[in-house]
Amino acid sequence: MVIRNGVQGEAEAVLAFWREAAEGTDRRESADSVRRLIERDPEALLIAEVDGRMAGTLIAGWDGWRCHLYRLAVDPAHRRKGIARALLDAAEERFVRYGGMRADAMVLDDNVLAHPAWTSAGYARQPQWGRWVKHLPSAGS
Repeated sequence: MVIRNGVQGEAEAVLAFWREAAEGTDRRESADSVRRLIERDPEALLIAEVDGRMAGTLIAGWDGWRCHLYRLAVDPAHRRKGIARALLDAAEERFVRYGGMRADAMVLDDNVLAHPAWTSAGYARQPQWGRWVKHLPSAGS
């Protein structure tokens, strides 16, 4: 297995991978949003490859203050082989290099398949906090 950073030219492949390997939601992701992520922070999108093929992803966002984890997804054919843990280890190493002190993860309550992976990696649900969201209009609208 190899862990590497995502590159601009594979935005469409990342989206296709998420459609197959990630939980289904109503997100408004696009290839442009993936490319903007990589342009802003070239180290944020981590990709695990097995035999040269995408087997897992994780967005490890660092905003200079907090460490955020999103889109941990592993190909169903490669689950329970340490890919999620390797991606999380790579993200945490990145955060420590930048001086991060705590990482938080966006995990859907209904995504019960993901909960054991996060728990085994040392993460715990933090019930005293709630997430407040607002969908923003698309650029140019």
